This record gives sequence, structure tokens and C-alpha cells, in this order.
Amino acid sequence: MLVLIVAIAVFAAWAWLSYPRIGHWLYDLSMAAEARLYRLHKIEVPIREMTVSTWQAGPYEAADAILMLHGYSADKNIWLRFARHFVSSHRVIIPDIAGHGETGFKAGGGYDIPLQAQRLIQLLDICGVDKVHVIGNSMGGYIAAWLAAEYPDRVASVALIDPAGVTSPELSDLARQLAKGKNPFLIESRDDFQQFYRMTMATPPWVPGVVLDAVAERYQDRREELAEIFDDFHASPPMEPKLASIRAPALLLWGREDRLIDVSSVPIWSRGIPNLRVNIWDGIGHMPMVEQPGRTARLYRGFLQGLGR
Repeated sequence: MLVLIVAIAVFAAWAWLSYPRIGHWLYDLSMAAEARLYRLHKIEVPIREMTVSTWQAGPYEAADAILMLHGYSADKNIWLRFARHFVSSHRVIIPDIAGHGETGFKAGGGYDIPLQAQRLIQLLDICGVDKVHVIGNSMGGYIAAWLAAEYPDRVASVALIDPAGVTSPELSDLARQLAKGKNPFLIESRDDFQQFYRMTMATPPWVPGVVLDAVAERYQDRREELAEIFDDFHASPPMEPKLASIRAPALLLWGREDRLIDVSSVPIWSRGIPNLRVNIWDGIGHMPMVEQPGRTARLYRGFLQGLGR
């Protein structure tokens, strides 16, 4: 009994002294556990200039494959609870886009949208996928739209969730802060991260405070890397001139409470893409697939099922 008490005391002291290190451990363990539960496997895919870390699942012989693209500063884990709804019926490929997650960052590596799209075409080639349904959020939506416009023979359909890539008529909270010279993604303290996290979703799922503090620490550690990626990403060619060339069936989902990219962008996408289905959800922020993964999956499944009709 004494040994157990001492062990607990030592662990408690270690956790307090190394805070929030235990949060990193809890986050990584929980993501790995969820992936395993949903039958997603981590697969490292070598492409021309790097190795891309992916979650993959589903019947590999399936005719339909889905490529899921996360946003700027995020990683492949944000898709887990959404992806679980498709692993039985589709081949699912969820990469850490270059510069993010376990794919890693290389200074001067180039993180503009056209180059990121080229890398994903290489990824599909290595994975043996000829044509794919692509769904992307934020920066991932920008890349998804670029793929649909520039590589139409590789894209069976495109789904855009609060995508970047066009100029919003109305400024978002993020745009206002950027105009004042502050980038909320470049975190300097835990308080900064808390404010930023509240901007990303209207009703974020519950996450233990120690895990959020660990994620805040990761953002702080990656501040210079994220700044370079942001500069490359925001210097990319705009989507407006290319929207009319998107001929694949397209779905647009937007959270009306999005504080990162204003919902006033919707008419620009609607006027530009000929074959676009639009949904705007009240009470939802920038990442519907995280806030309401089941509802978002039902919408997307209905979209995919409607393609045959």
C-alpha cells in the first residue's frame, strides 16, 4: 500500500512539474485510440520530396475513395470522428498536409496552394487512386477546389467546408485582426490560444484543460513555422478566376457563426461554380465536421449517394 501511495505521489509531482507534458501524452494516446476504434491505420507514404503521414482505412478495392484535407495549423486528427462514418463503404485517405502534423515542416519547403495540390496528386499516385472524392475544410477546402479546377480528371466530386480561397465581402473576426497586424494563429501564450480556440467553433467539443494547454504549447513551439506556411498560403493565386472551371459535382457547407472566414463568401462560390449544392448551418462555426461530425457525415453521405442519380 505504501509503495502505491509513493508511486501516486511521484506521478503527481512529475505531472505538476512537467505540466502540460501529460497533456501531450493524453492527446496523442486518445487520437491513436480513436483511430484504432474507427479502424483507421497510420500509413507513411513517400512522395517525391517528403514522406506524408496519413490515416487510411476502408476496403482498398473500393471503387470510391475519399481524400479528406484539414485546414491551416490543424492536422489529420480533426477528421477522425467524421471519417468513422465512411470506413465501411469507402477507401479513406487523410493526410497531414506538408508542413503540418507528422508530415513535418521544412524551412523554405514551399506551402502555397498549387504546390500542396501537386503533392496530393503524387500521394494519390503512390496510393494507386486514379479518381477521388475530395473534401476539405478551410485551407484544405482551398486545396480541394484547386484540385477540382486544375486536375478535373482526378476529382470525382468536391466538398468544401468553410473554404478559404476567395475574398469575403464582409470581414471576419480573423480578417479584422490581420488588418491590425495581429495573426491569431501565431500563439505566444496560453491565453492567446484560448482566445484563438474560441474563434474556431461556435460550440467546441469538450477537451480537458491540460490537453488544450498542451496544444497551446505546440502552437507556441511552431510559431515561426506557422508564420512561413501562412505567408505562402496567403500568397497563393485566388480561386475566383478558376471557379467556373470546376465541373465536378460540388457541395458547399458553411457555419453561419464562422469567425475565421465570413459566411458572406458563400455567394461568390455559388456564382462561380456551375454545379454547386449549398448548405448554411445556424449556430455552427468554422469546423462543422468537428462540432457536429455525425450531422456533417449524413449531409456528405447524402451528397455522395445523390451523385449516381
